[in-house]
Amino acid sequence: MENFTLNSFTLQLEGLSVSKDSVYPVFLFFFFAYIFIMFMNAGIALLVFIDKNLHQPMYLLFCNLPVNDILGNSIMVPRLLSDILTLPSELLISYYECVVQAFTTHMFGTTTHTVLMIMAFDRYVAICNPLRYASIMTNKMVIRLTVSAWGVAFVLVGILLGLTIRLNRCRTMIMNPYCDNASLFKLSCDSVFINNVYGLTFTVVLLSSSIGTMILTYTKITVVCLTSKNKSLNSKALKTCSTHLVVYLIMLVSGFIVIILHRFPQYSDYRKLSAILFHIIPGSLNPIIYGVQSAEICKSLSKLFRSKSVIPSLTQNIN
Repeated sequence: MENFTLNSFTLQLEGLSVSKDSVYPVFLFFFFAYIFIMFMNAGIALLVFIDKNLHQPMYLLFCNLPVNDILGNSIMVPRLLSDILTLPSELLISYYECVVQAFTTHMFGTTTHTVLMIMAFDRYVAICNPLRYASIMTNKMVIRLTVSAWGVAFVLVGILLGLTIRLNRCRTMIMNPYCDNASLFKLSCDSVFINNVYGLTFTVVLLSSSIGTMILTYTKITVVCLTSKNKSLNSKALKTCSTHLVVYLIMLVSGFIVIILHRFPQYSDYRKLSAILFHIIPGSLNPIIYGVQSAEICKSLSKLFRSKSVIPSLTQNIN
């Protein structure tokens, strides 16, 4: 029976449907996935920070992705791990914590789109205007693009959640393993027409801008590569652009699966799982894809490991 307490500050999460035999395997899977995400993304970000050879616009802009993956998963996954080991009747969350979780969840998704858009712009300038690349992609431009990516996401998500927190609440059950905007405004008995209109506009504008940017930039890049006889340029374009495109497609497919499953209530358990994997899969794969594909990052890693192996051998020789 659903609780109809007005504006309650204690909410109940529906959580994942996990059998008793599967609790610990599921917990361990998400635990090690979280550790892997934190370690890999923090490692890549730190590597770019300490290695001056990686202080290039492409890698500096890419650093926004691991930072976003760390922030997005740090708010959602630890709480999820705790909830997996908690009885369903005790899955309680405060309203304010729920709002913060919803905000960071939508910031994570929106910022992923905006960051990949500015990275597409960087690749467009590098391949289509290589002679002007250094003059266009200055440090100031990198800062402007970074601030724009985070700033636009902050404003869009701020308005989205602002429209939701103004509503009175007459329900307490969050029909999700974590809080998001849709789960929050479904607690209200007020009219949510404005929320639906803005939410739809928000989604259409974000996806059309994101997909449109990718199509436009990659069409122009493809035209340049097809008309150019410069094999090194084509090889560079193939490496850097394929990496960026794979990361984008992983994020897009993960997001679309969640959206599609929302249309099928009978698959609510799959929807919940896919919503969690939307955070975990891109966060796990992004550093691997960029680490493997990027020659500069591979060189930096090998140099770092060589220097660490040299230090013990030097100490042994001294002794």
